[in-house]
Amino acid sequence: MTVASVTSEQRFGEFVVVRVHEGQEHVAELVLDRPRAMNAVSTDMARSIAAACAALAADPAVRVTVLTSSHERAFCVGADLKERNSFTDAELLRQRPVARAAYTGVLELPMPTIAAVHGFALGGGFELALSCDLIVADRTAVVGLPEVSVGVIPGGGGTQLLPRRIGAARAAELVFTARRVEAAEAHETGLVDELVEAGRDREAALALAGRIAANSPVGLRAAKRALRLGHGLDLRAGLEVEDAAWRSVAFSGDRAEGVAAFNEKRKPNWPGE
Repeated sequence: MTVASVTSEQRFGEFVVVRVHEGQEHVAELVLDRPRAMNAVSTDMARSIAAACAALAADPAVRVTVLTSSHERAFCVGADLKERNSFTDAELLRQRPVARAAYTGVLELPMPTIAAVHGFALGGGFELALSCDLIVADRTAVVGLPEVSVGVIPGGGGTQLLPRRIGAARAAELVFTARRVEAAEAHETGLVDELVEAGRDREAALALAGRIAANSPVGLRAAKRALRLGHGLDLRAGLEVEDAAWRSVAFSGDRAEGVAAFNEKRKPNWPGE
């Protein structure tokens, strides 16, 4: 797939861009764009990520979001430790809600989200990817949560998201050793979902997003809600979560259009409501 030309672009601060491409009007690309620092997440960048996510969450036209990087050799290397080194304890404490809002913003996007990972995705960078529903990585990817090696712990959701992905024991080993995992092992162990050739992570993620975006926007958001809220519940409680999500779509315009299109053997024209 060749990515089409940009039809719209909105910048959030200096370091984050949201793009929509021609032919993929229902797919938004959320670009981490701080290449001089390998996308290290500074306070300003964290604010911009949170603001971009708030705008995406409020846009009913967006059916899928793809999180990408403008840096050729890195997705995101995590928190800006040079900035952190200058903080007093009080400043670090004040910065914490700002940083947390960036990761929560990605995690709580209501539509399906896909991370396109190449090069380094470490610490907070990998946590941004873990906050997405799916991770597409190329063969240059190196992922990990090295926080204990600098005296902290993962603070962008890593201790909670990683065991949900690969199990408690494997997650503990990776967090406790702070080791970096290269692409092949990351794919084998489920740290990433799809492995593609070098340089094709963004292309593959956008292609996957296009396939997803062809489906009902109401259905996609309800399915994500059921998957997220039901995870970790016992079966009976999980089925109640699913039933509530089903009821939210069963009488929607999308459901009526989907059934009509199926019977009329045509592509649906989703009303999105």
